Amino acid sequence: MSIFRAPSILAALALLLASLLLFWPGIASYDTLMQYQQVLSGSYDDWHPPVMARLWAALSFAGPGTAPLLVVQMTGYWLALALLANALGGRRAVALLAIGATPFLLGWLAIVIKDSQMIGALSLAAGLIAHYRLRGRPIPFPALAVAILCLAYATLVRANAVFSTVPLAMLLMPRPTGPVARFWMMIAAIPAILLLSQPINHGLLGARDSGVTRTQPLYDLAGIAVRTGDPSVGGLSPGAIQTLIRHHCVKPLFWDPIGNTPACEAATRSWQQKPASQLYADLAKAALRHPFAYLAHRFAHLNSTERWLVPFHWPLAAPPAMAEPNNLGLANPACCAAIHWQGIAAGLVETPLAWPILWIAAALWGLWLAISAPDSPGQKLALALFLSALFQEASFAAISISSDLRYHLWAMLATAWGWLILHPRRPWLRRTTPAALAMALLLLTGMTARIALPAPPTRYADLMN
Repeated sequence: MSIFRAPSILAALALLLASLLLFWPGIASYDTLMQYQQVLSGSYDDWHPPVMARLWAALSFAGPGTAPLLVVQMTGYWLALALLANALGGRRAVALLAIGATPFLLGWLAIVIKDSQMIGALSLAAGLIAHYRLRGRPIPFPALAVAILCLAYATLVRANAVFSTVPLAMLLMPRPTGPVARFWMMIAAIPAILLLSQPINHGLLGARDSGVTRTQPLYDLAGIAVRTGDPSVGGLSPGAIQTLIRHHCVKPLFWDPIGNTPACEAATRSWQQKPASQLYADLAKAALRHPFAYLAHRFAHLNSTERWLVPFHWPLAAPPAMAEPNNLGLANPACCAAIHWQGIAAGLVETPLAWPILWIAAALWGLWLAISAPDSPGQKLALALFLSALFQEASFAAISISSDLRYHLWAMLATAWGWLILHPRRPWLRRTTPAALAMALLLLTGMTARIALPAPPTRYADLMN
């Protein structure tokens, strides 16, 4: 039977068509507008990924607006699900496609944004390799080349994607080395690729330096300064520190007030004029001088972005239903059902399904089972997916300045795929009762926080102030 006649393949292709019809021509967020302006002007910077803008410009022959990139990310996503579902078969294939159609996952795939592009590329790479590995077949060169290209694109399209792509590349590609050596290769490769991405963005892709690399140390330096009041933190004056405190410039939710509020921006102007290397050196000194203040600042943000001890309606979670107002010709979806779909997604993000902290626990649980499982192609694939999810989530402990749920969608997806591929039996599950209890404790404490804590503001201006 031809692969294209397989029920799971046909179902996934039908879901791809339905997704495109539902959301056509895609939904433009604020970040989408910024990138599309660069595409139209031909002038690029690195605040948003230049590789995405360059691809968008290259696909302009297919038509204006968001539609070309919507097709790219949706096709990569659903084609990966088709290949993986066909390889798994049976009930697992049905479960896989149902996960793919989860409203908040699919709702974010409708937004033409770097995170959705990364998910489409990573999904296709994993799906291609899984299609052959789970059947015990060698990966033909064309499929391997596409997978490598997808991994490279995903690495460049998000600043922290390297934490997801390197584990996949190291563990999915055949290597003569053992697991310990591959682990240390991953550790060494991540900073090397992060350093390499800058000359690629600025040299090969021709993007100007926008100062985006300063945002992380600015956020962390401000957090330490506010918690300690120490003027030696980056050389900020006592008056500037008081301004940061008085105007609530440092928030666990996001870094936005520091860069977008006049008083906060003025207070940190001396930092913004420094090169990123100097800011990181200042941050290292400040963290060593005030380790508890640094850790408290990072934990507050980590709790926020992992959506653990936060109130109901914690911001930056639901996918937008309408395009950001613009005069660039980026329209809303033609199908009115898209608004209802995104409404369902907005409801689901308030449930534990959208708590990244629970998915971390699930990935750790799955990783333990995968390590204990007999060696097999499925075990190796599941291990790669769990590590891809966990490496990315671990990066948020030190490298993160905003609490958007979309940053965690790949980790959620990879964890779900890992469990379906591993398909652990009951004897394994009985050995990991403590993991289930840990997840129950996270669920209980998270729900208690949501009931006890006051609701946050709903308007962006109120969140800033």
